[in-house]
Amino acid sequence: MNTDIFRYFSDIATKEVAPGFFSKLIHTDNNTINFIDVKAGSSIPLHQHVHQQCSFVIEGKFEMTVDGDTQILDPGFFAIIPSNAVHGGAALTDCKIVDIFSPVREDYRALVSG
Repeated sequence: MNTDIFRYFSDIATKEVAPGFFSKLIHTDNNTINFIDVKAGSSIPLHQHVHQQCSFVIEGKFEMTVDGDTQILDPGFFAIIPSNAVHGGAALTDCKIVDIFSPVREDYRALVSG
């Protein structure tokens, strides 16, 4: 089996990237894909970064603010966050979220190798 192509999700180490945010990170040449389990009540303060971010809630409800607009993300509603937009949010319930970043999040890549 070519492990550059095929991999087991269970082989990805879980990293706590912020209090209550437990991530499995996959890096490609162009993207970082972040599979996150978030504990209810956990939050990320408002911040910004150069990466475009697509956020998909697979389970639960997550309150997301982007450039002053606050919405509740759930499995039927997602966000595409532009580069350098000020954003943050909080888990209203336990959540499973998938974030896709472009370009690669080198700070997150360092978490995997560190």
